[in-house]
Amino acid sequence: MAYTVLLADDSETIRDVLERTLGMTGLKFDNIYKTANGKEALTIMKQSWVDILFTDINMPQLNGIELVKQMRSDAELKEIPVVIVSTEGSKKRINELKEQGIKGYLRKPFTPERIRDIIVDTLGGWDE
Repeated sequence: MAYTVLLADDSETIRDVLERTLGMTGLKFDNIYKTANGKEALTIMKQSWVDILFTDINMPQLNGIELVKQMRSDAELKEIPVVIVSTEGSKKRINELKEQGIKGYLRKPFTPERIRDIIVDTLGGWDE
C-alpha cells in the first residue's frame, strides 16, 4: 500500500526534513505534497486525494488549529486524519487538539520510526 501525504509547515527546512524522514520509514508513498500554510493545504486537499495531513500549529494565513476546524466543517475533508507536528507539547494543548479530532501529535524533533508508527496506527496496511 502506498500513501499520499500532505506536509503543511511554514518552515521550508521542516518540510524538507519531514519529507526526507518519511523516506526513511520503510513505507511507500505515491505523493508527498508540501505547503507553507493552512490556506494552501485546504486548496491541495480539495484538488487532490490526501491520506494523511501532517501540520504545524503556528503558520501564517491559516494556522494548524484553524485548518483543523475548517476541515472538520467540510464534508469532503472532515475524515482526513490530521497529525500535529510541533515543538509545543503541553498536555493541555494536546488534549485540546485531540478534542478537535486530531489523530496524532508528533513532537519535534521526530524519528522515522515515530512517523511510521503514527501512519500505520492511523491508516494501517504495513507489513514489516
